[in-house]
Amino acid sequence: MDGRKAFHDSPFKSRKTKLLMPFHFIPEIAIADVAFEATAASINGLFEQCAKATEEAMVSTKGIKPKVSKNIKLEADALDRLLIDWLNEVVFYKDSEGLLFSNFKVSVKQVDKNWKLTATAKGEKRDPKRHELRADVKAATWHMFELKETKNGWKARVVEDI
Repeated sequence: MDGRKAFHDSPFKSRKTKLLMPFHFIPEIAIADVAFEATAASINGLFEQCAKATEEAMVSTKGIKPKVSKNIKLEADALDRLLIDWLNEVVFYKDSEGLLFSNFKVSVKQVDKNWKLTATAKGEKRDPKRHELRADVKAATWHMFELKETKNGWKARVVEDI
């Protein structure tokens, strides 16, 4: 499916949905890319919401059953780099093993000068007959990337190449 169509048909386009979801898509930022903003009270929650937004860009997660569980560990020298690496890891599992995820549990901690992520992602193999596929995300990018702590928690803006 064409990336533009995926976002124009996205269930997250409406203003009402934006208020209910901890992430929303931003179709006006890029035509050949997917952009979203996510918020959460904690850094762990933010990483979970960003992964969910990445999956929603690729597929309707409502139809994904938690049949397979992947334990993921990552480390980076900066928190923003860890978020980009995390989202690219989610995309990697789609590309390498055909896995789509609907549930994430993430723990992010600073250890000395590095940031460490431990996560469990649950989902199943891609099935075009059952899953409503959307855009084919290739990678999270640094273009217009933003990660910041706010008075209410954390916020990220991510643009992904499709």
